[in-house]
Amino acid sequence: MSRPHPVRRPAKSPEGPARGLRRLAASALGVLALTAGLLAAGPPATAASLTQVTGFGSNPGNLSMYAYVPDALPTGAPLVLALHGCTQSAGDYHAHSGWATLADRYGFAVVYPQTNATNNANSCFNWFEAGDSARGRGEALSIKQMADKAVEQYGSDPGRVHITGLSAGGGMTANMLAAYPDVFAGGAVASGLPARCAETLTAAYTCMYSPPDRTPAQWGDLVRSAAPAGTTNWPRVAIWQGTADTTVRPANATELRDQWTNVWGVGQTPSRTRSLTGGTTATTYDDPTGRPAVEVYSVSGMAHGLAVDPGGGTEQCGATGTYYLDTICSSYHTARFWGLDGDGGESPDGPPAPARPAVTATTDTTVSVTWEAVAEAASYHVHRDGTRVGTTAATHYTDTGLAPGTTHGYTVAAVDPAGTVGSPSAAVTATTTGSPPTCHTASNYAHTVAGRAYVSGGHTYAAGSGQPMGLWNTFTVHTLLETSPGHYVIADSGCPA
Repeated sequence: MSRPHPVRRPAKSPEGPARGLRRLAASALGVLALTAGLLAAGPPATAASLTQVTGFGSNPGNLSMYAYVPDALPTGAPLVLALHGCTQSAGDYHAHSGWATLADRYGFAVVYPQTNATNNANSCFNWFEAGDSARGRGEALSIKQMADKAVEQYGSDPGRVHITGLSAGGGMTANMLAAYPDVFAGGAVASGLPARCAETLTAAYTCMYSPPDRTPAQWGDLVRSAAPAGTTNWPRVAIWQGTADTTVRPANATELRDQWTNVWGVGQTPSRTRSLTGGTTATTYDDPTGRPAVEVYSVSGMAHGLAVDPGGGTEQCGATGTYYLDTICSSYHTARFWGLDGDGGESPDGPPAPARPAVTATTDTTVSVTWEAVAEAASYHVHRDGTRVGTTAATHYTDTGLAPGTTHGYTVAAVDPAGTVGSPSAAVTATTTGSPPTCHTASNYAHTVAGRAYVSGGHTYAAGSGQPMGLWNTFTVHTLLETSPGHYVIADSGCPA
């Protein structure tokens, strides 16, 4: 269908189809509107303030750029882009989200992109329009240009640029992560939508209330098709969702999890789960090195909005307001997840990571790992290639059932008596002995000529195992798996190599 709003300029004609669609969009996306006042005051006890920045590029999306830069910010500091919700502004999000407090504490700049009623009747980012959310186009390109401007002007580290957003800003954040994985090291989607969930107004309704139940691979393909061809490095993604949200349904968090775990190739089995304040459950999905790649924060009983926790405590930040809900400071935990506090993005909760993990022995099918004891630990979780493969109370573990000649990465995490899982250890790598398994699909005649099979009485048999393969001819085809040198088994139903 046609764009739901006139592009970049107010309508001057009487009521007509284009203007009617704009009003329809205002009604439809009004459910995403987070009504709040325009508060521009920065946090106390700092001379820094929110400042508008101009001249940040061609700005095809007709957006405004605002920035908060702590005093004496050193060169090479991180950068966070924070996108407001509908009917909000940069100043409003700055005053309520808590990012200014964390910028002062940890030392990074914050850029607040701001849209307007000319772009969208409710000042929503147009996350549901391909012309505004795809790489190199519209609002998405304007936001990318703001990141480039901040890196240049404030000396921010281009390798530590992050983006977050609430509701419609969260939907745009997911699209930005998909379109610009080469720009953003991490993202956080708060009460938002999966990347490329919608490209029409009608589809936006569906995504908000009943998101498509696509497979993880289908969701992941939407990201891969939006990213530059050949992309292999992906941003780390935090997902925040209230269980009582009736505007952007909690199913969106599940689809977001499926999307980004598939992009990372880590599956949908959690590496660990832990309980936080405010009725929040954090579920972590580690990459093959044991670092968190995707985290889902589910806030029990929270409606639509951004989770904040006003106060002066270490884990507190933000200010309450309409759609700023007093539960837990999501910005604090997101900053920790990204590693903006200097912890490298590992989980701050639970026992410390086990020290000095080491590989002590390998065979064709096993790897043995040891580590130093953690005083708080009741047990340890052992992960192979990002997937938990065992739990033990000892400080050693032997992984079994491996294929010869294959390489694996191992990490270990301590678990305290309450079941809280701590940060993973450094990764160690081990390669099993022997030759890796190989697969060969050919006719019985070709297998025999190659020495993978032998002939007896006009019939063919797999070398080593002696499994019967049928007549010795060029018409009978089998797949053989070489499990050890010179030993073959039939693997017609699927060859693991």
